[in-house]
Amino acid sequence: MRIATTIFLTDETITPVRIARELEQRGFSGLYLPEHTHIPVERVTPYPVGGELPPEYGRTLDPFVALGQASAVTEHLHLGTGITLIAQHDPIGLAKQVATLDHLSGGRFTLGLGFGWNREEAADHGVEWSARRELGRDRFALMRALWAAEPTAHDGEFGSVKASYAHPKPVLNGAPRTLIGGAAGPKLFAHIAEYADGWLPIGGRGLTESLPVLRRAWEAAGRAPEDLQVVPYAVLPTPGKLAHYADLGIEEVVLQLPPADETGVLKVLDEYAAYL
Repeated sequence: MRIATTIFLTDETITPVRIARELEQRGFSGLYLPEHTHIPVERVTPYPVGGELPPEYGRTLDPFVALGQASAVTEHLHLGTGITLIAQHDPIGLAKQVATLDHLSGGRFTLGLGFGWNREEAADHGVEWSARRELGRDRFALMRALWAAEPTAHDGEFGSVKASYAHPKPVLNGAPRTLIGGAAGPKLFAHIAEYADGWLPIGGRGLTESLPVLRRAWEAAGRAPEDLQVVPYAVLPTPGKLAHYADLGIEEVVLQLPPADETGVLKVLDEYAAYL
């Protein structure tokens, strides 16, 4: 099983360059970074896991800039977002960012997509909350049009682009590996089966029950069973938990690191090295 990591990198934590080098030297497979552009002070949306929202949410580095630094100082470390809030992006600009990072890293990028939980953050981006999933679906289709081998137009419900010259292209198959994050449910699974390569289940709970449901939706969409990728995300590991994932056929897991300084992060990395 490949062991990757995720961390809220901020202006107060270990730097992208230092963590990327340390991960590659220790043999970890990847680094995934979350995204929040800002956190409005006046907020009624509750923190999904309960309690007060941790301060790192409002201090998060831009994941594409940080992953660009990580790419420049590594050769084998896989890089990903966990997750890109696609409804909050201009899709033409996002397509360029993704393709550039994938190109410069030699195809090491995984695009983790999500639809968000913070209504106030999304509202400042002009996102109508009830439409965010369909907006994200349409924006990803527009991005794929720009990534196509030949100039391809897209005329969607939420946006359009003329057939265009748009380089660089993602390294493989017209798009980087794309995983969708979120809680199990028929809407999410329909999106995954339609246009993604798999699922980023946050925390990795309940997979025994949810995986068969996702696999049925996947195969009903005409997708090959062996192509489905499920990557438990932001996991706090135990030997039993990782063995359970292996029994389910999972080949990659993303472990949660603390949003700490260099000393604190490296201490946890040394503990997690026991799972490699």
